Amino acid sequence: VQLQASGGGLVQAEGSLRLSCAASRNIFSSGAMGWYRQAPGKQREFVATITSVGTTNYADSVKGRFTISRDAAKNTAYLQMNSLKAEDTATYYCYALLSVMYWGEGTLVTVSS
Repeated sequence: VQLQASGGGLVQAEGSLRLSCAASRNIFSSGAMGWYRQAPGKQREFVATITSVGTTNYADSVKGRFTISRDAAKNTAYLQMNSLKAEDTATYYCYALLSVMYWGEGTLVTVSS
């Protein structure tokens, strides 16, 4: 499985960005997709996930601001990020979970305060 992430960039605080993660094969028939992020000097942390049945889960730090969604026909997951804060600055890594975890290349999100 190959994952192609896009949508990162530079945004001002309180702004919005949408990340996309396109998989090279069907994920949502049995798996899940989501994002982790890693800020400079910090460990990678969970951000959000969406399952094959559409169940979502979020890190407490992004609840109410980020929304994960999917287009199963396109094998793509989306992360809508609103009300961005400086502490959201990180490299965001999408993943697909089947029997193993697959990772995409990171996309950098920089939030200026």
